[in-house]
Amino acid sequence: MGSITGRGAGSRGPICTRKADGPAQVYWQALLTGDRAVVAEILSDTQNNLGPNAVFDTSDLEEWKNYRFNIRRLRLWSLSYEEELTAPLHITASRGYTDCLRLLLLRGANVNFAPGGKTALHEACAAARTDCVRLLLGSGADPEAVSEDGYRPLHLCKSPDSIQCVQQLLQHGASVNSRTEEEEDTALHVAARHGLTDHVQLLLRHGAELEAKNEEGQTPLNAACAQPHQPQDMDRYHRVCQLLVESGASINAADRDRQHPLHLACKNANAQVAELLLARGANVNIMNYSGNTALHNILQAAAYKLEHHPELVVRTLLNYGAVRIWPGSLLKVLRYCHACPRAVEALINSYAHVRVSEDWADAVPAAVVQKYPRFYQSLFSLGQRPRSLQHLARHTLRTFLEGRLLLVLSQLHLPSALHRFLLLSFEDVLY
Repeated sequence: MGSITGRGAGSRGPICTRKADGPAQVYWQALLTGDRAVVAEILSDTQNNLGPNAVFDTSDLEEWKNYRFNIRRLRLWSLSYEEELTAPLHITASRGYTDCLRLLLLRGANVNFAPGGKTALHEACAAARTDCVRLLLGSGADPEAVSEDGYRPLHLCKSPDSIQCVQQLLQHGASVNSRTEEEEDTALHVAARHGLTDHVQLLLRHGAELEAKNEEGQTPLNAACAQPHQPQDMDRYHRVCQLLVESGASINAADRDRQHPLHLACKNANAQVAELLLARGANVNIMNYSGNTALHNILQAAAYKLEHHPELVVRTLLNYGAVRIWPGSLLKVLRYCHACPRAVEALINSYAHVRVSEDWADAVPAAVVQKYPRFYQSLFSLGQRPRSLQHLARHTLRTFLEGRLLLVLSQLHLPSALHRFLLLSFEDVLY
């Protein structure tokens, strides 16, 4: 593991608690608020033993919340159960107080001091304080310093605002393919996992390894597909995956559990990513160690991902030739997916006939039937009537073209309504 300078007890002065009276408390408050004048006054007083490398114990932060600072950014690695240590350089760097930071450096602050296991550069990168990162690097901060928990500064650039921090680190010699100590993530894994398009582009331009595998066996593409995300972030993750795939990332790279990118994208109900992977040749029917295909994954996740529109994933998989669920298991699927009737619709429309019994009606809560009466009434009525001739013709053509449906349809120049119908367009009713 790389080293952190200035961490030993011999490199620091006495530990100050925030509850101390007098200059120590004044110094602490000035650092929190970025009051350069007070900081300068404290540093000029040689009698108070509060130099630029003073160490503060930040345990028990509750009473300081009214200063409106981010507690997580202040907390550092604990040397004991009681101590959580930080220093003036870390406090100012994490809050973007460049004037105070410059003053501390001019007064002899150790730029690589790490009393709590992280350097000020780690803190500045985690907080996306670009100006502070630039100042610290220009003052000799080590861009490859490894924190006590095994992270280099580059691994802490996890927000969109940290893109310029990444640029500064790379310009000052940070290794683009360095790994975290425990997870074995590269910076590209981190950027992909957080859906950071600009970061991914920048790291790829600097030679980031596309197929580097972390401790779980994930490539950056796997990491992007595996990361749960909100509906509003689906486009962002699609762009990240698109960048990785267009740069040559393997679409069928499996992690230690034999989860492929498609399995992971379907767990997260991202239809855009699933479509991207399938269009590039991902195996729609490959199984993971649990014996699940991508279709199994989306059906299991549908009830928890309603806002992601899981029905789009179900339809996409079926149109790319996913092996359908054994008909005897459709009742079980209904119990899982009744809250997403369009997913049920797409699945039911992939069969010529289904055997609907009274158990099907019992499997759907009355509140769900009341919410989607037209669809569920049409579903339950399939027990008493055959499917329409129109549906049977669709099923026959889809069966004949299985495995090449999309390729053939793209060449037939069919009317758009017929094209959509053949690709299982949603009608919210079964015929």
